[in-house]
Amino acid sequence: MARNTQHIDRILEVAGDPGAAARSRLAASWRRSLTHHGIDPGQGGQVRRLETEALAERLDRSEAMVRVATPRIDALYQLVGSSGCGVFLTDDKGVVLDVRVGAGDQDVFQRWGLARGCDWSEASEGTNGIGTCIAEARRITIHRDEHFRVQNIEMSCMDAPIFGADGSLIGALDVSSARADQTEAFNRLIAAQVAQTARQIEVDHFRASFPKARIIVADSGGSEAAMLLAVDQDDIVLGATRGARKVFGLSATGPIAALPASDLFGRDDDRTGFEKAERAAVVRALARAQGNVSEAARGLGIGRATLYRRMKRLGLGDGGANLSQE
Repeated sequence: MARNTQHIDRILEVAGDPGAAARSRLAASWRRSLTHHGIDPGQGGQVRRLETEALAERLDRSEAMVRVATPRIDALYQLVGSSGCGVFLTDDKGVVLDVRVGAGDQDVFQRWGLARGCDWSEASEGTNGIGTCIAEARRITIHRDEHFRVQNIEMSCMDAPIFGADGSLIGALDVSSARADQTEAFNRLIAAQVAQTARQIEVDHFRASFPKARIIVADSGGSEAAMLLAVDQDDIVLGATRGARKVFGLSATGPIAALPASDLFGRDDDRTGFEKAERAAVVRALARAQGNVSEAARGLGIGRATLYRRMKRLGLGDGGANLSQE
C-alpha cells in the first residue's frame, strides 16, 4: 500500500510540473495522462474492453496487417514466451487484436487486461507501452513504475510501432512481461527483437500491398526503418515505406505523386542506397541470363532498350561485362 501511495504522489508531482514535461518524454506522457486525458493514477477498475461487434469491425479493418503479422508474432513468441512474456498485436488505436501467451500466464494477463478487445490507448490507461508507443509513434519501453496507473506498475512493456504501405501508423507490437524479477537489461534485449519484428511485419505488409510491383530494397545505413520502394513496369514509383519517404523527401503519408524512380536514384545527395539496390538487381538478372541482355530484360519485366540505358547509368558493360559490384 505504501508503495502505491508513493507512486501516486510521484506521478502527481512530476505530471503537475510543466518544466519536467519539457525535460523528459516520460514526464510529458504522465502530464498528458493527467491533464489532457483526465486519468486518476490511483483509480482502479478493469481495462475498457470492446464489445464483440466493435472488435469484429476493428479486426476487419486491420485484416491485412493481422494476416501478414501472424507468422512473425508466432516466431517472436517462440523466443520470449518461455520467459513469462506475452506477445500482443494492436491496431492504430491501441486495441488488442491478437495475443500469444503461455497457459501458465493467461490468468495474469487476463487480470491485467492484456486480452483481445482491450483498449490500451493513453486516453484509456495513461502512460503504458502500447498507448505511448502509438501516441509518440516510436519504439518505447515502459518498465514497471514508469506506468501511469498504479494498477499497472507490476508489468514491463516493450513496444514498437508498425507503419502501413501509405506511411501511416497502423498498429503496434507489444511484448509484456509477467515476471517480477525481469531486469531492465533483459528488457532492452527484448525491445530490440520487438523492433526488428515490427519492421519485418511492415516489410511484409508493404510487399502484400503492391503484389504486382517490383520492390526495390535499399541499404538502410544502419537505420531500423524499412526502406522499400514499389515500382511499376514503367519505372514509376507506386509506393514507399515511411523510412523511404523520409529519405527521399516524399509525402509523409498517403499516395505518392507519380514520378520516375530514376528521378530519385539520380539525386546528387549521397543517398545511394536505392542505386545500389537497383544495380544489384540488374547484376543478378544478367547473371541468371548468362550475360544475355534481352533475356535479362525479360526477367526484370522491362524493355531491352530500357535495360541498356540502366546498365549505362549504373556503369555496367554491354552484354554482361563488368558485372562485379563495387
